[in-house]
Amino acid sequence: MPDYPTQPVESLQLFKGVAFPGDVRFRQMLVTGPPGAGKSTLIVRLGGWSEEGYLDLGRKHWWRSEILSVRPREIHLGMPFVGMDNAVSVFDAQFLDRDPSPPVDFARIVLPPRKRYFFSVDWYRRYVFEFLLPPAEVVFERRSERARHSTHPVDEQLSLDICIAQLEVFRRMAEYLHRSGFYVYVREGIENPPRRFVDPPPRP
Repeated sequence: MPDYPTQPVESLQLFKGVAFPGDVRFRQMLVTGPPGAGKSTLIVRLGGWSEEGYLDLGRKHWWRSEILSVRPREIHLGMPFVGMDNAVSVFDAQFLDRDPSPPVDFARIVLPPRKRYFFSVDWYRRYVFEFLLPPAEVVFERRSERARHSTHPVDEQLSLDICIAQLEVFRRMAEYLHRSGFYVYVREGIENPPRRFVDPPPRP
């Protein structure tokens, strides 16, 4: 998969003091990213659905999941990885115990059907994916502080290399969903402006 550059979103609006793309509706947003990215903090600030939801992208009809009925919402992504039979999260032992970290098996991700009729649902525009992708060093420092207070079980197995690997998985997933036709944008943190992917020019 090619690396997609990003550019700042030009038209912005504010929700609870946080900048979002101007063409995003509040009730479309699904917030995701690696552990320690700031997902819960953003959702609480927005007054959204704070209970974490798990979404298995390798499962049929995941786009109809009940956890997506209340938005904005924080979601953890279950993803199919090369060499694994079932989808897992990046904080599951099946992912953390692999060295090197396995790549996502994008061929096993299930995508919704395209809108064909006037009254059918356009799943690719129903949801907006916000990917929080802070620098790995920031995530590692944040999670190291949390680990000292033992507040998050996902921080029990922690290193900078793990944070880098998890961040890379989510960056690739953001690119994939964008390339597949979903509305996707990324940002480093809550106070940072959102950025869109820029499609590479077609090859001559």
